[in-house]
Amino acid sequence: MASRSTPIAADRSVPGLIVKIGGYPLHHGGVGAIRSLGRLGIPMYAITEDRWTPAALSRYLDRAFVWPTTGTERSEELVDGLLTIGRSIGRPTVLVPTDEEAAVLIAEHAEALSGPFLFPPVDRGLPRRLASKQGLYELCVEHGVPAPASLFPASYEEIEKYATTARFPLVAKNREAFERRRQPAVHGTTRIGGPRELLELARGWGQVPGVILQEYLPREDAEDWIVHAYFDAESAPLAMFTGVKVRSWPPHAGMTANAYVVDNPELASMAAQFIKQIGFSGIIDLDWRYDRRDGRYKLLDFNPRMGAQFRLFESAAGIDVVRAQHLDLTGREVPEGEQRAGRRFVVENIDLPALAAYRRSGYTTPHAPARASGTELAWAAADDMKPFFTMLARFIRPGARHLWQLWRSRRRAAAVVE
Repeated sequence: MASRSTPIAADRSVPGLIVKIGGYPLHHGGVGAIRSLGRLGIPMYAITEDRWTPAALSRYLDRAFVWPTTGTERSEELVDGLLTIGRSIGRPTVLVPTDEEAAVLIAEHAEALSGPFLFPPVDRGLPRRLASKQGLYELCVEHGVPAPASLFPASYEEIEKYATTARFPLVAKNREAFERRRQPAVHGTTRIGGPRELLELARGWGQVPGVILQEYLPREDAEDWIVHAYFDAESAPLAMFTGVKVRSWPPHAGMTANAYVVDNPELASMAAQFIKQIGFSGIIDLDWRYDRRDGRYKLLDFNPRMGAQFRLFESAAGIDVVRAQHLDLTGREVPEGEQRAGRRFVVENIDLPALAAYRRSGYTTPHAPARASGTELAWAAADDMKPFFTMLARFIRPGARHLWQLWRSRRRAAAVVE
């Protein structure tokens, strides 16, 4: 890891706090952020579900604040909890949200949180709108950013009518970020093969379906790209990275399992222009899909926070988006440097089943390098192995259960289509 020996003039008097809302203890992004800033000598704190999460056992963590949340709490309760943690830390602290709920909460309660905490200035309503699938689609249309054709049904009857003319397969996603915690309509991105399957699922979505039905971009005609960046208060990019996603889990619709850094100036320019137009400040994680049928990059998801795979990206100066944010918010200069093209990111616990699934499907990623220039593992690190072993201990049972549930859901979906 070149970043460990790269001199970066960080302000070590200002700690960082990993903020998460909801129960997902096996989150490698939080571990990556703790290591990234901790290796610079920055004191690190984290909100964790319990004392035995992988993040809580990192050697670079000064203290874990055990605070199990569900995402269904009142915002006032969550703000009070953050302020209590801030008083315990006792000095200004940079906030690093790892999910949309945390990013939205911080933006919408900036006035209350701005005393003990440091975070990018942003219009209070913008992160919620970006995290909303409907809000993002409307912004894309407004600013001329390509996006998959989408429907936001208001009733089951509207879905019935749509099913008679829709082009299948299509994709269903939860419409709003917070609703995936309170009352999820689908468990993540869900591919729907035909009208019968759609109507069967829709019966469980209630009177006002909290879903977006989106055009499916065929994997044989598409390629998944990633943009991670940090933008300052003037919406200028201080760190910008592009890469290509090779595998995800669940296959073709889930979390990144394997990806490469690949230079893509066109995509970087599109992303920077969009951010400038909407006036966003902070870390972004964008998912784009290149549609070979019309030669356009289409924006699928806008995460107004750090992405779990952010450690894929690092500049020649040793800067990633989390380091860029800390430097900027503490008044330090963010060193310039080209991204380290050819680097690979592997999430050990999900890439193995993803590899097997992708081999069966025959899907390939043309822009992925034939050989990696270096590999960043999500969990294992020679200087910090406890999170890796803790992940293994906690992953085996739920991992096996998840594979079983995935297999059963596919069998049911196949039966409905038949």
